[in-house]
Amino acid sequence: MSTLTVFQAFDRAPVREVPMDDAQALETKIAAAAAASKNRDGWLKTHQRVAILRKVAGLLDARAETFARQIALEGGKPYPDAAVEVARAADGLRNAADELRNFAGKEIPMGLTPASEGRWAFTTKEPIGVVAAISAFNHPLNLIVHQIAPAIAVGCPVIIKPAAATPLSCLDLVALFGEAGLEEKWCQTLITDDNLLAEKLATDPRVRFLSFIGSAKVGWYLRSKLPPGTRCALEHGGAAPVLIHNSADIETIIEPITKGAYYHAGQVCVSTQRIFVDRARFDDFVDLLSARVAVLRVGDPLLPHTEVGPLIHPREATRVTEWIDEAVAAGAGRIGGGHLSETTLKPSILLNPPPEAKVSQLEVFGPVVCVYAYDDFSSAIEAANSVRWSFQASVFAQDIGPALTAAQRLEASAVMINDHTAFRTDWMPFAGRKESGYGVGGIPWTMKEMAEEKMIVLRR
Repeated sequence: MSTLTVFQAFDRAPVREVPMDDAQALETKIAAAAAASKNRDGWLKTHQRVAILRKVAGLLDARAETFARQIALEGGKPYPDAAVEVARAADGLRNAADELRNFAGKEIPMGLTPASEGRWAFTTKEPIGVVAAISAFNHPLNLIVHQIAPAIAVGCPVIIKPAAATPLSCLDLVALFGEAGLEEKWCQTLITDDNLLAEKLATDPRVRFLSFIGSAKVGWYLRSKLPPGTRCALEHGGAAPVLIHNSADIETIIEPITKGAYYHAGQVCVSTQRIFVDRARFDDFVDLLSARVAVLRVGDPLLPHTEVGPLIHPREATRVTEWIDEAVAAGAGRIGGGHLSETTLKPSILLNPPPEAKVSQLEVFGPVVCVYAYDDFSSAIEAANSVRWSFQASVFAQDIGPALTAAQRLEASAVMINDHTAFRTDWMPFAGRKESGYGVGGIPWTMKEMAEEKMIVLRR
């Protein structure tokens, strides 16, 4: 049996060898999940699903420190942020269980026409069927919860493929479901670095729902290959904009902007990437931001004081460096930057990179933020909307009028007023527009997408 070596993101030291699945293993797992879905008499009762989700949350709480350390090791997220991720994951499991208290159909009015008299109609919710979930590396526990917990809550068998770089948290979480009493057929993993095998999972005709978190190129490709009738939800990245109106108190906004830009070294789909500042305040803002960024503690994610850790792989550090160099060669100013290790970059600020530069058009997914001067607030909104990506955005202003104008005109699924673009709670809707995604995430919203309504009509 072939194995997958998991490395520490920071120093590339090996962490663990895990067995990989092959095509036969995948077939066995899909067959087991499909059989569980078809056997209606064997479906888990609602109270059983609630109990399992709550028990897993308790087990996760009891092992929070172990999971946080593992997230820091395999994913490179600084330990304090990893500990927050574990707490969020446990809360997400409880959120899915709580949602079942109100997860129901509704009455459909009858008797509104002579033809509909003497009838009573209502809907019920049923699990859609087998769920295939393909996840990303940047939140190796909480993203898995966002894909597994809704499926289990609704009653769908789920097969989850974690990112090849970060499979350990997924494997250990799924083991907790087994410890909580869930039969393996309801929650299985696919461990592989073979993209063709992952595609085979996603496009198998027995799969009724695909949950994909990752690159837009792969996600939209898989959607094009889905069999007729298979639903999907795609969560990709963005190039999140921040508008700073001239009424904003720039001294108080530096901290949230820094957090939104450099949290997890910028490896978040809604990381603050493009900041638009009134030209009259541009220099003052840059001075304040650069002073804060200069003292960010960068390095080993296992150290308790680290604020910015490594990128997931040396090739990502190389790519981000090349994009920065391209922008500087085209005329952008640069503050900070440089390598600490083959995966760890010092945070960078780029000043007025050209609109056509990669850092202005594409998702950087690294510790880089671009700051642009504008002369007119409307033109700043237009520039913020000019890319192919549309996810979360934010505006900082003390005047409510410009803030609401930006909230209305920004092409985004969510606009934060006086907060950074990476703000999220796990029960709110979370979705990309344009090329940034398809469908709606967030645990209650995913539960709706993984269920189908059936209408029942009684005639007297």
